[in-house]
Amino acid sequence: MIAFIFPGQGSQKVGMGRALADAYPICRATFDEADAALGEPLSALIFDGPEEQLTLTENTQPAILAVSVAAYRLLASRGLTPTFVAGHSLGEYSANVAAGTFAFDDALRLVRRRGGYMQDAVPAGEGAMAAILGLDDVTVAQACADVADGEVVSAANLNGAGQVVIAGAREAVTRAGERARTLGARRVIPLAMNAPFHCALMKPAEARLAPELRALRTGPPRVPIIANVDAEPKRDAAAAIEALVQQVSSPVRWEAVVGRLASEGVTTYVEVGSGTVLSGMVRKIHRDATVVSFGTPDDLAAVEQALAGLRPGHAGR
Repeated sequence: MIAFIFPGQGSQKVGMGRALADAYPICRATFDEADAALGEPLSALIFDGPEEQLTLTENTQPAILAVSVAAYRLLASRGLTPTFVAGHSLGEYSANVAAGTFAFDDALRLVRRRGGYMQDAVPAGEGAMAAILGLDDVTVAQACADVADGEVVSAANLNGAGQVVIAGAREAVTRAGERARTLGARRVIPLAMNAPFHCALMKPAEARLAPELRALRTGPPRVPIIANVDAEPKRDAAAAIEALVQQVSSPVRWEAVVGRLASEGVTTYVEVGSGTVLSGMVRKIHRDATVVSFGTPDDLAAVEQALAGLRPGHAGR
């Protein structure tokens, strides 16, 4: 079985998707659609920058979504489709577009606002995120609890293979990183993010986004979406939407997502969009899986080779 997985914030780079747009009309049309949906030249920002504008959360989120959907549409046009989909944080929106839960143009406008709400939830400079390497989830939770002192600090991304990202109030994140080192962390890496995502400080953003998510025009997903919040397959639109509501202030349980995909029989993963961050994580979690990425025309042959004989409905799957 095949899973398509979609990257989240942090995978952006100026120029992503340009080669796809230049080579394939279906991809160029996707970027044109994004520009029309937002009423501005998002594609110019994606292809040409400047980087400091692309990395603003309210721009990054629709930009990554657009690249992922352009890449997905090309694969689908060539008969390359998944059995399951999943995405890391923002990538779960790309996964839902691919599954048909809601429309691309609605998703673009929504994630633009999502990015703004997340930036607004915590004043600039008051929140932080850091990656803890070399400790398990339980020990990282202990490090956060030991030093919270009434402030928010908790696991935000449970990425597997001894990598946990924490988020919260800036000083609390610093204290938790220091405590993690005393508990045996190999490294603590501050992350350059615009807000402390996936923690309780995002509750105001969740409250603003929830009614907009629930008001979306939706349809039944064509394939199940394995949700970040509980690593469970969402097979109807209402469940998929509620998972996105809860996701804003809840940790991304990526190791559990990949574990669930593996338990469902997935043997091949395609990272669809910019970068290879998720591919690296999957290789460490599901070691005997086939993992490929698709973000440029040069990647297409390897993807087609990896999926040969594995398409849904094929006798050899």
